[in-house]
Amino acid sequence: MVEAQKKSVKVGKLVNTAHVDTAIKNYKRERWAQNSERLGKEDSLSVWYSVEELQQFLEMAKDHGADGIRMYFGAYSEDYADQPLFAGRQTVMLVATKEKETADGTYNKDVYINTDNGTSILAYNAGRLCPPLCSGFGGGGYDEIGITIVDKGDKGMVVA
Repeated sequence: MVEAQKKSVKVGKLVNTAHVDTAIKNYKRERWAQNSERLGKEDSLSVWYSVEELQQFLEMAKDHGADGIRMYFGAYSEDYADQPLFAGRQTVMLVATKEKETADGTYNKDVYINTDNGTSILAYNAGRLCPPLCSGFGGGGYDEIGITIVDKGDKGMVVA
């Protein structure tokens, strides 16, 4: 009897502190400062989830046939009632995916499930945004790594 082996697809890698620091500094300079200016408040720089909830979501995704997770960048609406502090700020959504092979190539398709309200994408969101929900200096907030001084011209400077 021949047993089919499931291939492992790895597209990411572990990175070091310098890589993370550089990527965060680049983001703050090239996108965050402008986003914050447009919003009239500091945009979010990170989204936090507990290991437990991520494990639960991954298990649910696997149970529905997913073999990957896509992370979409998004923004809450300006009138987001579930958590008014998040209104207008950017977020990250985790979406379960399943690899599909077609004549045109291999694709990672979003997974949809049946719910009491009909068919819905299998996704996770609403983590702890920072800002506004930061732990503060040295306590896990957005000021531990990737410290950046943003020159806002005649509007002053921001340490982020």
